[in-house]
Amino acid sequence: MIKNQKLLKSVAEERVRKLLSIAKNRTVRMGGSDQLSKRYINMADSIISRYKISPIKEFKREVCPSCKSVLIPGVNCSVRLAGTYGYIAYRCKCGEETHVFYKQ
Repeated sequence: MIKNQKLLKSVAEERVRKLLSIAKNRTVRMGGSDQLSKRYINMADSIISRYKISPIKEFKREVCPSCKSVLIPGVNCSVRLAGTYGYIAYRCKCGEETHVFYKQ
């Protein structure tokens, strides 16, 4: 057991951020999600569950919860504003919709 749990969690968060950025770059370059970018997201998800850290905001907002692809507007998802409800809706190509609230 590692004595410094804060250091362990910070390294795990850094790795999750790095894997997310690599997956984003790969998705933009390929013009849509592919198996390698989904593999990066699955690795980041396993790091989150193994080290029991809370998912970072970017991971929650930019990853489809059902198909585990990176959501990039105009490439593999569509974006709409629900002004009366105060959220942004990202709809993935798989049909899953993710809401990001911007109003309190």
